[in-house]
Amino acid sequence: MQLDPTELTPVINRMKRAQGQLAAVTRMLEEGKDCKDVVTQLAAVSKALDRAGFAIIASGLEQCIVREDTTLDKKELEKLFLTLA
Repeated sequence: MQLDPTELTPVINRMKRAQGQLAAVTRMLEEGKDCKDVVTQLAAVSKALDRAGFAIIASGLEQCIVREDTTLDKKELEKLFLTLA
């Protein structure tokens, strides 16, 4: 299954934001910031990456259902989905 990069622009932007957030978390650790603040920011990074992953899976599902792409079967899609759960 090939994903259309133009459809994934919001996902790419979300991942770039998460990359920046992760760099900020690293700086916070290096600077000895408060544990609660670090964990809060790390949770935000994790949530952003989860959402990006779900958006990618949703695009794949749409492609398989709407466009009748048969390169992935139901079991493979389920496995992809569960890797994010």
